[in-house]
Amino acid sequence: MIADPLPVGKLDRTMLSDLLAKYSRPDKRLLVGPKVGEDAAVLGPSPGCEVIATDPITFASDRIGWYVVHINANDIAVMGGRPRYLLLTLLLPQGRTSAADVEGIFAAVADACRELDITLAGGHTEITYGLERTIAVGQMIGEVGRDRIVTSSGARPGDTILLTKGIAIEGTAIIAREKREELIDSRGEGVVESAASLLDTPGISVVREALIACDTALPSAMHDPTEGGLATGLLELATASEVGLAIDEEAIPVLPECRAVCETFDLNPLGLIASGALLVTAPPEKANAIASAFDREGIVYARIGTIEERGHGLTISSADSTRPLDRFDVDEVARLFARGSGPQ
Repeated sequence: MIADPLPVGKLDRTMLSDLLAKYSRPDKRLLVGPKVGEDAAVLGPSPGCEVIATDPITFASDRIGWYVVHINANDIAVMGGRPRYLLLTLLLPQGRTSAADVEGIFAAVADACRELDITLAGGHTEITYGLERTIAVGQMIGEVGRDRIVTSSGARPGDTILLTKGIAIEGTAIIAREKREELIDSRGEGVVESAASLLDTPGISVVREALIACDTALPSAMHDPTEGGLATGLLELATASEVGLAIDEEAIPVLPECRAVCETFDLNPLGLIASGALLVTAPPEKANAIASAFDREGIVYARIGTIEERGHGLTISSADSTRPLDRFDVDEVARLFARGSGPQ
């Protein structure tokens, strides 16, 4: 147990007021912002459409405040929007949460918001009975022009599929941080440090590359593969667009740290939570323009396949075989944590 744990219930009003004063910032559209006693935020009118997304962070305990901002911002960016406002719910475990822990989360949220020019608009924070670990739930609001909206359902046969950065950035970093000692024993400290650092470099945000793609040649579809990995992200994209896929397995950039972690714990990289990669589909001429823009901006990417007619099915090919695309009902991180400790 930690010294001086915070009691069950809402945070002390003085403490919360001090945190909000320290870590929130003004915004002209935010007419009513985060403040003790206010029940909701109020935004003034937007010049375009509003994009709204929500995601919880449940796997990661380290830097959870940083995760919750970036994961939710990604969902706005892949719709062609610019993330602007965050509502944040923090549920913190009784007996395990100190004032310093809470401030650390607020500081991480503020840092990530500053990186992406996002304003913390409101939320809820409490010490919750019966929790084993902290849960952070974000709701992000973004802005996009009506004629600039990109969906996951817009991919069409003949489109090229681009994948940025590689896989699996988030899953590899989570495992390196949560299973550090076991990985050091089997792979060495250098590999573990490199895997953990993927969180920052190349990072789990896809906001920059999504906005570059939209500013260059509006994609037919974009999607960020998260739980269930790249394979599930591709499945979701194909389901939304009602199309088939032809994926070149050898073209998929699997990061060396990811390979090491997956080999250690007998995991499949295709099913490992893959935040940090961005799927972009576009007709070949637009895909070429987007690829050129990525080259100019130093964004690593690969052409991993094509969109096909629905009757083609979802296939993945290597040098000597073609098979149905792998499916993962449970993310490989969740499967690892469920089965307990130890390399396999």
